[in-house]
Amino acid sequence: MFADRLKEARKAKKYSQAEISRMLGVTQQAVGKWETGRSTPDPQTVARLAEILDTTADVLLGLQKSPSEAPAVGRYAFSRYAECLIPVVGTVRAGYGALAFEEDYGKEYASVKDPQNYFYLVVKGDSMEPRISDGDLALVHRQNTLDNGDLGVLVYGADGEGTLKKYIQRGNSVVLHPFNPAYEELVIKGEELDHLYIAGKVVETKAKW
Repeated sequence: MFADRLKEARKAKKYSQAEISRMLGVTQQAVGKWETGRSTPDPQTVARLAEILDTTADVLLGLQKSPSEAPAVGRYAFSRYAECLIPVVGTVRAGYGALAFEEDYGKEYASVKDPQNYFYLVVKGDSMEPRISDGDLALVHRQNTLDNGDLGVLVYGADGEGTLKKYIQRGNSVVLHPFNPAYEELVIKGEELDHLYIAGKVVETKAKW
């Protein structure tokens, strides 16, 4: 099963669960649940796990018995899909009950199944250092929900600007968590949650654009 294959691949690379969780930007508990079969990561996370563990998504998912039998794929499991041009935006804003995407930076290639549901965002600021730097590109899947521990693009306030943060559910509140310890968490609760908009989930980042 996936849980056993993931655990074996991690141990073969001599990584701890904590190290894997840091590289993925998820909690160690999430990795533990994957390895005990209590939950399964989404396809994008499986692709990132495969990259980290020097294997393929097909091997982790049991579709191939060993890397040598797996078909050649690119850096990500996305690569089984044709490369498509995805729009690059500089700003995500909320207003008039919908999200607006501004500052057209052209387009960038990505290998995804449904390109109409993705956009690239140019990261601004250093709140997600050292993992994500100012000017990096984040590939975002358009969706209005996030799981606990996901990296997401979120807009807070009716006229606020989108920010890339780790999404954490804590009791009846939502925490927008920066990786850079120089920045404080933003805790949103009560009626304030009505002004929090989720633009999408970050599935991949690229070094400075």
